[in-house]
This record gives sequence, structure tokens and C-alpha cells, in this order.
Amino acid sequence: MNPPATRFAMPGSASLTGAAGALPSRTVAVLEAIKHAILTGELKPGHALVETDLAEILGVSKTPVREALKTLAGAGLVTMNPYKGAVVRVVDDETARHVYDVRLLLEPEALARATAAGYDWQPAHAALARAEGAPDQAERSLANRDFHRELYAGCGNPLLVRMLDDLRDQTALVSAAAWRHDPDWLPTPSWEHEAGEHLAVLRAAQDGDAERAAGLLRAHITSFVRRNFPAPQPAGQPATPDT
Repeated sequence: MNPPATRFAMPGSASLTGAAGALPSRTVAVLEAIKHAILTGELKPGHALVETDLAEILGVSKTPVREALKTLAGAGLVTMNPYKGAVVRVVDDETARHVYDVRLLLEPEALARATAAGYDWQPAHAALARAEGAPDQAERSLANRDFHRELYAGCGNPLLVRMLDDLRDQTALVSAAAWRHDPDWLPTPSWEHEAGEHLAVLRAAQDGDAERAAGLLRAHITSFVRRNFPAPQPAGQPATPDT
């Protein structure tokens, strides 16, 4: 019997972690539901993931929940402690900077390769349109994830795509950490600014200008880090203003 509908929406395009292909179908469904709730912010960093509670919500036994949590822990979205149980991973500022440092090394290069290869950018345009018409921040976030994936999906190197897919999940936790910096944060102005940057990157890629597309993407990622996770200043020195 299929599990009943739950408050965890099932994503239509979110990728599974690498180990999911070897999991039973029910565990995969549970994995997708929990992962979607984490990536959209329904389950926030630090939230306790109690097996019995999740099993009841999802209408399954504890076994697929337990296996799903182990897989999510391997993907870096969940931390598991033998005494405290599983929780949604909390990302500190240093970890956030590390995640984005790796993205800066990999994502612009992957975009440049996809641009040089003449990748079809229509799916990226579709993701931007979905983001613009999204009814809430959760759906906008998922559309944003899809857009960024389209920027590197055509790079021609499956290993590079896989590495960036893993980073994409880490980035979702980083975004939640960024929101903690400003409890009064409002998504609309920020999103409009980012949407303009996204469109500029996409236009450069569509024009076949790999160097400009990569440079704009690098600036886009750097700007986010500067706004939300500025490097700590030595004692007695004023903070360096953004440029």
C-alpha cells in the first residue's frame, strides 16, 4: 500500500544522492521527501529528525526513514550522533565560505565549457521563468537550483557535474545560514537583484561569450559571499566595505 499524502511535497526535478540508485523504492521516496523539505527550508538547520515522527508523517515504517537519513548524512545534509540522533546539518560561516570557495573554482569553468560547446540554454530560460512566477520562496529556491544546474550541466564532464550537484545541496544549507544573519530578511528585493544577475550570465552564455559568462557568474557568487559571509577582520581593523 502506498504511503498517504503528507505535508512534504515530492519534488519533480531534484536529483537523488549518488547512493539512492541502490536503495529500495520506498526508501528513495522517503529520501526525496525529507530532502525536499530540507532544501526548501521546511526542515531548518538544527531541526531534530526523529525517526518515529517522520515515519508517522510519511506513512511508512522506521526502516526506510533510517536508511534515508543515513544517505542524507553521507550527502552532508544531515548529521547523525549516536546519543542525540539525526538533525538537519547546521552550517557555520567558515563552512559556508569553504562551500562557495569550491563553487568559485568549479562552476564558472563548467559554464565556460558548456558555453564553448554550444549548450542548449532553453531549460535555463525555463528555470528563470519558473522562478519569476513562483508562488513562494520554497518554489523560487528550487527553480534557482535548477537554473544553476543548467549552467554547468552541458560542461561535458560527468564527474564535474556530479561534484557540482553535491555542492548544490550544500548551498541550500548555506542559504538558510545566510537568512539567520538577518531575521528581517525579505526575499523579493534580493531575488530581483539576483534574477538580474542570472539573466546577464545567461545572455552572455547564449551569445557564446564563455569568458564573459564565467566572469559574470564568478562575480555573482562572490557578491553573495561578501554580503552574507564576510571574512573576519583582524582585531582593531575596520570591516572592508564591499566593492
